[in-house]
Amino acid sequence: MTLFDESSSTVHAARVMVGACLQDWGLGDVVDDARLVVSELVGNVVHHAVPDECLARPGAARRIDVLVKAWPGWLFIGVADEDSTPPDLPAGEFVSPELTGDFVEALLPDRGRGLLIIQRLTDAVWWTPEGPGGKTVWCRFDLNTTT
Repeated sequence: MTLFDESSSTVHAARVMVGACLQDWGLGDVVDDARLVVSELVGNVVHHAVPDECLARPGAARRIDVLVKAWPGWLFIGVADEDSTPPDLPAGEFVSPELTGDFVEALLPDRGRGLLIIQRLTDAVWWTPEGPGGKTVWCRFDLNTTT
């Protein structure tokens, strides 16, 4: 699905469309996590993406593509934007939560908290460049295939 960052409801629209799609596919057990992931990814585009010069059109809304693909055992969600700048994917935890005591807030990075949430909710996160510009940030959910 293609969205254009024209209004404050862009993130909400993406969340609703992905949730409805997953319900239709019988993947209701991952709807809540998938909607949160899409909210974070689309929100990053809305708030941080700057279209590459070759893709920018004066006065045009930014294009956001939300991709949802399911295979037996996996669900892939990708959000493509027109900014080739790589995302700041968190490298992982450098301090054990047990060492922070009552100050777990100290573990939160200054930036990239949305991507940290995505890493915690999904089984993999990566990005791919797009030509002639832009990128797609992907995540994978490993689905429970036993029923």
